[in-house]
Amino acid sequence: MVMRMALHLLTVPRDVANEIAAIGRLAAARGWVPATSGNFSRRIDERHIAITRSGIDKGAIEADDVVALALDAPLPGGVSAETPLHLARYRADSTIGAIGHVHSLAATVLSRADAAHGYIEMHGFEMQKALDGCVTHESTLRIPVFANDQDTAALAQRIEVELATLPAVPGYLLAGHGLYAWGSTMNDARRHLEGIEFLLGCVLEERRLQR
Repeated sequence: MVMRMALHLLTVPRDVANEIAAIGRLAAARGWVPATSGNFSRRIDERHIAITRSGIDKGAIEADDVVALALDAPLPGGVSAETPLHLARYRADSTIGAIGHVHSLAATVLSRADAAHGYIEMHGFEMQKALDGCVTHESTLRIPVFANDQDTAALAQRIEVELATLPAVPGYLLAGHGLYAWGSTMNDARRHLEGIEFLLGCVLEERRLQR
């Protein structure tokens, strides 16, 4: 109980809360976080992150809607059930500074359609170069797709094991759920979210036209 109460006493720096609120409003304006879906986080320091609380409208985030957590402590009440997925990424990669999770139509539909393949493949799109490490549209980009699981702690562990064996891409999809994307800064995470979402939209539209 002492540990759980102490977590609530951690203060979210104003600049961190402002960055999280800004990307929440952006995602809401793009229609990526319908109802109260999605969550956003940012690293505070090597031991702490800030993340949106559960069940809030991401288009109207206020200071009290962002909570600070220790990476190595039990979760308090009021945080999203998907928080373990954020924590696992920060623990696995010290260069990650921010993570965004959205529930767009394209991400949800395509992740279901390609779940059996384990990835969504893209080739020839100029927007691929929006992602760190992709320097030409002539490369083939594969966004991993993982089966969803209500046990998010176990899911996070399973995803991290699989990610360690795959080419580095700043994002993955949960089948029928949505996109997680990250970057070294919030601006990088936002660029990767926007870039991947645009690419997913292109793939979905191409498949419609090919029918």
